[in-house]
Amino acid sequence: MSSEIDALDARLISLLYSEPRIGVLESSRRLGVARGTVQARLDRLAARGVIRGHGPDVDPAALGYTVTAFVTLEIRQRFGHDPVSTHLKAIPEVLEVHTITGSGDLMCRIVARSNADLQRVIDRVMSFEGIVRSSTIIALESQIPYRVLPLVAAAAAGPGDR
Repeated sequence: MSSEIDALDARLISLLYSEPRIGVLESSRRLGVARGTVQARLDRLAARGVIRGHGPDVDPAALGYTVTAFVTLEIRQRFGHDPVSTHLKAIPEVLEVHTITGSGDLMCRIVARSNADLQRVIDRVMSFEGIVRSSTIIALESQIPYRVLPLVAAAAAGPGDR
C-alpha cells in the first residue's frame, strides 16, 4: 500500500480535525466532491492506518490530571519489554509508552492529579520487578501540543514542494 496522500486527502483530514463530528455528506459538500469519493477516501485512509480513530480528543487536565510527566525507564533485559508493557497498561495514568534508544529502554508519558499523586503513580510504575530505574521530567507547559496537520500538508505537497 502506498503511503502517499494527495491534496484531497489532506483537505479531508484537515476538515475532520477542525470538525470531528462532521458527517460524510457534509464533508462532501464542503470539499466539493461526491459523497462516495469522501467515503472511499475515508475507508482507504483508515485501512492504511493514516486515520486511526474518530473518537473524542480528551484533555487529561480537564479530568483533573493537571500534572504531565515524561518517565524514562530502564528494565531488566531478561524480562524483556512485553511483561513491563503489560504492567504499564494496567496503570490508567500511563498514557503512552515507547521503546527508545539511549540511556533508557522505555519512555512513558504519564499524568497525575498533583505532584504528590505523581509520586504515587511513579511508585506504582516502579513496583514491577522488571523495572530497574526511572528518571522523571515534569512538563511545566505545553509549548506545541501534539499536532499532525502540518505533517499532513507536507506529506500531500510531496518531497519537492517543501
